[in-house]
Amino acid sequence: MRILSYQELLDLVDGAATFSAGGGGDPELGYKIADKLASQGCTFRLVNPSEVPAKAKVVNFACVGATTAIEYDSEAAMKTLKVLEEYAGFSAYATIPVELGGFNTLVAVDVAARNNIQVVDADGAGRSVPEVHLKVYTIDDIPITPMAISDLHAKNVVIVKETVNSKAAERIARILATEWNQSAYTARRILTSTQVRASPIQLSLSQSIKIGKLLRTAVEPMKAVLKETRGFKLFEGVVDYVERKTELGFTFVEIKLHGTNEYAKNQFKFRAKNEVLVAYKNGKLAAIAPDIITPVHPETGRCITAEKIEKDDKLAVLGLPAPQKWRTKKGLDLWKEVLQRSKINEEYSPIEKLTSQSLSG
Repeated sequence: MRILSYQELLDLVDGAATFSAGGGGDPELGYKIADKLASQGCTFRLVNPSEVPAKAKVVNFACVGATTAIEYDSEAAMKTLKVLEEYAGFSAYATIPVELGGFNTLVAVDVAARNNIQVVDADGAGRSVPEVHLKVYTIDDIPITPMAISDLHAKNVVIVKETVNSKAAERIARILATEWNQSAYTARRILTSTQVRASPIQLSLSQSIKIGKLLRTAVEPMKAVLKETRGFKLFEGVVDYVERKTELGFTFVEIKLHGTNEYAKNQFKFRAKNEVLVAYKNGKLAAIAPDIITPVHPETGRCITAEKIEKDDKLAVLGLPAPQKWRTKKGLDLWKEVLQRSKINEEYSPIEKLTSQSLSG
């Protein structure tokens, strides 16, 4: 177990946002959570999955909803966890983020610190994802229920005792989020110590802190991050067109850019459903989920979430390989169904292969 410093929390925000695919909530909200926790003297304890005691219970915690609608109320978030604990008759040893993102990862840290418990150095996706069931736990058949869902100020709290599968739980959570001004808190997937060590993406918070430190200290931050993640710079340019709408508990975005510098005379487009799901360079597939497509500031390398991008913004777009678990047949099948509902029908091809083809072409 290690105690995180305030600076490490800020690095965690920036690093987790790098893996967010332009989603996961606005990092500015993550900074505010870190600031408030530090000002109130809270302690942030990060525990290695291998150190979780044998009889301990770990709870996944996150916000669900459209990325344009996110606000945060610490007291309501804590209440959501407490309701789940009371219903299921246990006390959580730790929380675990459901995903990596500049806001959603810090939500799990906040709930842990305020309840004087640990946060596990792992997460349920190794990136941000657009739907509740789209987690590596689904690959491992770990039930999502019981699940507590509440609105922004926990005036309404719902317990979902059981669902036929994780996708059904996604629909319930999404409908409630839509009803509650496009946002909700969820406490779900109560994990055993054995499950914590085997299912989620291991040590991903430590990795995110490392990435955040590189963004803060490296002379060429984008190059340093790409070297560390074995990722690729997919494009750099200026935004020509933005289409954005928020509905059904999601923020949908389409962005078109024209290239600058070494990408001059090239065109680029990407589409997001909270997170960026697919990108095209000159009309050809450049990257597709589950690989991670993250828009960033071309100088600082820090993530710019998709819902904040405006016409004439300067962007670079990074492509990072997805965790190996997503590249299994079960993982790709989960993503394929989500992509097809978003009218994205291209077959998955690893980003390293697509980038190689683009360079050779």
